[in-house]
This record gives sequence, structure tokens and C-alpha cells, in this order.
Amino acid sequence: MTTTTNKTIRVGMIGCGGIATKKHMPALAKIADVQMVAFCDIIVERAEQSAKKFGTPDAKVYTDYKELLADKTIDVVHICTPNRSHSFITVDALESGKHVMCEKPMAINTAEAEKMLDAAKRTGKKLTIGYQGRYRPDSQFMHEEAEKGTFGDIYYAKATALRRRAVPTWGVFLNEYEQGGGPLIDIGTHALDLTLWMMNNYKPKYCVGTAYHKLNNDTRTGNAWGDWKPEEFTVEDSAFGFIVMENGATIVLESAWALNTLDVREAVTSVCGTKAGADMNDGLRINSVINARQCVTKVDLERGGVAFNDGDNSLTSADIEARQWIDAIRNDKDPCVLPEQALCVTKILEGIYESARTGTIYNF
Repeated sequence: MTTTTNKTIRVGMIGCGGIATKKHMPALAKIADVQMVAFCDIIVERAEQSAKKFGTPDAKVYTDYKELLADKTIDVVHICTPNRSHSFITVDALESGKHVMCEKPMAINTAEAEKMLDAAKRTGKKLTIGYQGRYRPDSQFMHEEAEKGTFGDIYYAKATALRRRAVPTWGVFLNEYEQGGGPLIDIGTHALDLTLWMMNNYKPKYCVGTAYHKLNNDTRTGNAWGDWKPEEFTVEDSAFGFIVMENGATIVLESAWALNTLDVREAVTSVCGTKAGADMNDGLRINSVINARQCVTKVDLERGGVAFNDGDNSLTSADIEARQWIDAIRNDKDPCVLPEQALCVTKILEGIYESARTGTIYNF
């Protein structure tokens, strides 16, 4: 594949809602020689507003994503649409010759995610998924230690994404048809991605899952973003999974938008290995045994940095995600989040939902 090191990267945005305008567009705007030249949304006003704020002077606006894909001068598209449309838009974009950054989750089920991976392999174009949690300082440090073997064989891990009362009441988050699920597929997906990445283990064997609709009908909710409408809340309010990998390792996954708990933590992981363990419960803590003494190391994450931050510690995880993605395109390298890895996340999420639906073990 030809590298584009000395070329301005031209980006088209498909979907101009909150995740696009608050994460993707501001991050891309900070990168030299990257231009956002096309914006598509089914609500034309959103595309127009995004083009005015982030686009080039001649940026084009569309309501039909296929018209945007017809522009052969566009190198990359970022797909920030509801989950149900991730797969077919991604496949169309890859087949039109574009590299694709698709927001998480990869797709609403394994079959749709596999179509995306097949299209990437068939076209030779790059595909990555928006798991920006990997680029936080705590995630980067823990992963570096995992790669060095600090933890030994990680055989137990806990993926956590728990909110007390923080149900997103805007957009289509509560719509099961459009999203494919609730907190499990929305925020649990981040925690699971982090956990699999730390373990470097993408071979699930079986899982058991439960999903609850216990609080959906509440009316005086105390919700952070205002009361939800019970008739619109068609997804689960919480879901939990017990996953066993082919090598015997165990993962416990907790996810909730609304749970009567004070143990509120989102998109974090804990890992336990044969040599040491780590968690993100109070900053980043590594527990080990040194000279026959139990020790806890709390990592100072205020100093130093991670790859692609150019020494600028003010950059967000979204900024770093965008920089490594553009670097992968420019220099024909693999992006940090590989589509095969994101496919495994989708596969496990689908297994948990299916186990919850049937009340039986789900075998992969």
C-alpha cells in the first residue's frame, strides 16, 4: 500500500451528533495536514453546523452518505452513526476506497462485524474502532507493564462500567433497534476492550450473562441527565457477564447506566496474574510481593506521557487516538485497535445478551 506521509489527509465525517462534534472533530482539528472536507447527517442542519465549525471553506454537506463516498478525493471516513448502521456504512466506505474509523461498538452482532472485517481484508484498507480508553495514561501504563510480563499469566480480570443514575436520555441510546442494547454495548464495551487488551487474550470459550430491566419504568429517577421516559427505555438498565476463555482465564463484566450502588466506576479494568496484579480503583495501583512482603505501588500519572502526545500532556485520550490513527494511515502501520480485536469484543457482548435471553450458557 502506498504511504501518504507527505500528503494532506482528507476526511469525511458520517454522522454529526455528539460523539462526532465532541470527540472526533475537535481531535482531528488539532492535527497538521488533516482536513475535514465533507460532512453527512440525516439532519442537514447538524452537518451544516459541523462544516461551518470544523470544515474547510469549501467543505461539502450531504444527507446521503453514499454521495459523500463517491468523492474519490476523500482518504478517510469517520463513522459516528447509531450502532445498527455501523456495518453497512463501513463496508460501503471500505469498498469505495476509504480507510475507516468507526465508533464503538464495531457492530450490533458478530455477523455484521465479520462483514466489516472481511471488507477490510478484501480492499486492503485500514479499519479501526473508537476505543479511546486505551489511550488514557493509566491504560497505557498498565498495558506496557502487561507486555513486559510484570503480571505474569493473567488468569482473572474484572471489567467494570457502572453508573448509579446516569442514563443518556438524548439521541437513540434507549432504542434497542437502533443501538442493539443499552449499557453493556455502550459502556461495558469499553471496559471489556481494555481488559482483553491487557490480557492479550481474544479467544473466548463460553459465557453466562444476565440483563435487567428493573429500573426502566421509574419516573422520579434522580437521573443525572433528567428523567427518562419509560416508554422509550427499551434497552436493559444493567447487564453482567461471566466469561471463560479458551486458556481457562476468567473475566467478570459489570455494566449499568442505572444501578443502586456507590461503587461507581466506568471503563476500568482490574487484572490478576501469577506475578502481580493491577487495578484502576484509586488511580493506578500495582500489587505484588517483593522480598516476601506484600507491596502496593501507586503510579504517578501526572508526569511523563504516552506515544503521539508530542510532550503535550494536555492532550486527551481522543486526541491521542486520532493522532495514532492518522499516523497509521500516513506510514502504513497497524492502528492500535485492530478490527480482529474489536470483533472479539462484539462476539462476547452478543454472547452475554444471548445467554441472558435464553437463560443458558453461550458457547463460542
